[in-house]
Amino acid sequence: MSQAAPITCLVADDHPAVVEAVSDVLGEHGIEIVGRARDGHDALAQLELTRPAVALLDLRMPGLSGIEVARKIAQSAPETAVILYTAFGDRALLTEALDAGARGFVLKEAPSPRSSAQSSSSPPDAPTSTRCSRVCSRAQLRPSRWRLLTQRERDVLRLLADGHSNEEIGKELFISAETVRTHVRKAMAKLDADTRTQAVATALRQSLIA
Repeated sequence: MSQAAPITCLVADDHPAVVEAVSDVLGEHGIEIVGRARDGHDALAQLELTRPAVALLDLRMPGLSGIEVARKIAQSAPETAVILYTAFGDRALLTEALDAGARGFVLKEAPSPRSSAQSSSSPPDAPTSTRCSRVCSRAQLRPSRWRLLTQRERDVLRLLADGHSNEEIGKELFISAETVRTHVRKAMAKLDADTRTQAVATALRQSLIA
């Protein structure tokens, strides 16, 4: 029996020690590190080159935050599962991360007051790194259905959001109105939407269309 291909992962954090520590632990758990990024822009550039199964991002990075990167990945590479890790457990922030397209998140250990001044540059402890490994594995194995929208389904939803009819969308995309309806039905099923309006609203909320 052939051995399953390893899960590929991109790790992004503005502290090199954190990137190395997390990468080492993920590697010990059989996850292949295909990229190491220093900030959000670097993460997007490396994602374009490596197309990993999982992108493990620090929520707070210079340039582009982990949430902003997650939103862009949802549009350009929906097959990549985004996991955010953060020391900030604010519910509104985590909800925003999930709405942006993150598959999940890992909370870092809360630092003690004495160590808080150094916590941002200190490598994560073993339990945190191990949790990262487990969450990466689960995210890659159990993809969210809404992330499976095809480019054509996103194009149709985008035109629907602009108020176009099936016939107008068909002319714009050079397909029949019946094919448009088929794409809409498939998108509704993937988004668990009961109506076209609900499908468009969900796609907008998840930043699948702009």
